[in-house]
Amino acid sequence: MVVGIVRLKIYAPWVHSLKEKRMIVKSLCSKIRNKFNVAVAEVEDQDIHQSIFIGFACISTDNSHADQIIDRVINFIEGQTEGEIVQLERELY
Repeated sequence: MVVGIVRLKIYAPWVHSLKEKRMIVKSLCSKIRNKFNVAVAEVEDQDIHQSIFIGFACISTDNSHADQIIDRVINFIEGQTEGEIVQLERELY
């Protein structure tokens, strides 16, 4: 069993309130959860409106499949938001 964990930071300069950020994060997390069946949540900086930290995890049978899932989720996130991914940490256990 392989567990893939990713933590990424998205810089969203157009967000001007926490309410707007929460709507974006909630929508993005639910889309990721429904499309890829991974665990996903906002993990840091919940009180900073232009910084979005999202973490997600997947479980697979081998490293290459876990890497594929992670790559597909990251590409999906890049396509769904206008923000820039400024930090990305990924680990396989």
